[in-house]
Amino acid sequence: MRRRGSGGGGPGRGGRLRIPLYAGIASALLTLSTAACGSPGASSSPGDDEARPAPRTGFSVRYEPPSASDRANAAFLRGRGVLEQGSDEANAFGRAGAVAVVGRSCGGEGSAYDPGARRIEICYDDVAQERELFEGSGVRPADEEVAAVLAETFFHEAGHALVDLLGLDLGDRTEEDAADQFAALMLIRRGEAGERQLRVAAREYELSAAAGDAGAASGEEARDAHSSDLVRASHHLCYLYGADPTRNTDLVGTKLLSRERASRCGEEWRGMRAAWQKRLA
Repeated sequence: MRRRGSGGGGPGRGGRLRIPLYAGIASALLTLSTAACGSPGASSSPGDDEARPAPRTGFSVRYEPPSASDRANAAFLRGRGVLEQGSDEANAFGRAGAVAVVGRSCGGEGSAYDPGARRIEICYDDVAQERELFEGSGVRPADEEVAAVLAETFFHEAGHALVDLLGLDLGDRTEEDAADQFAALMLIRRGEAGERQLRVAAREYELSAAAGDAGAASGEEARDAHSSDLVRASHHLCYLYGADPTRNTDLVGTKLLSRERASRCGEEWRGMRAAWQKRLA
């Protein structure tokens, strides 16, 4: 349903010029302090977004006019400030060339990072899809859940952008897995509020898996490079528990996080955090 997250493997990709980040990014990741919001240049105000010149570095947000069916979705995305907050937090680490973050009507294609255009597209229609998914599970209203999933989606695509712009070495990780890790890292960095959002994102994967099972019964097949929805949910919950076992002890012993897996989550969390530190340093 969400995150086609292309971003990987285009022609000439391996030869991209490495662009240095500002100093201090590794220590910022290590401390996991709460990201500062409100930095100039990332936010978008009402008006002609297309006419405003894009910053030469960092993530900057603009919105395309929505289709008639997406007007309420576009107003929700813009009103919640999800893209502005995420861009501010990503820019707090340093600026790796210019990345446009664009809210737009996608016609069901799904949010993604386009390496050719150096552009993250977050889809207005994703708002309606996520709302339908959560409301179908009995969550009404689902505003907080939709905003949480959009935040995780943004950071996932921002992970793709950093891999692309910096030519990052992912070792034996797939780019999709690395982007999921970056999303988890950035939300956990927000503290308790971000942890709640990551829980919601994991729940969305669980709901999507159930919806996917129904599709599979009808002969539909997933065709992308992501891990399965349940695997992605399990990884998010493991990182949550590994980062703060005391606050997230209720996650252990569930169908997505066995006690055996939980015993390794501290090591998985520290390893994932250290890997992103190394890449970005």
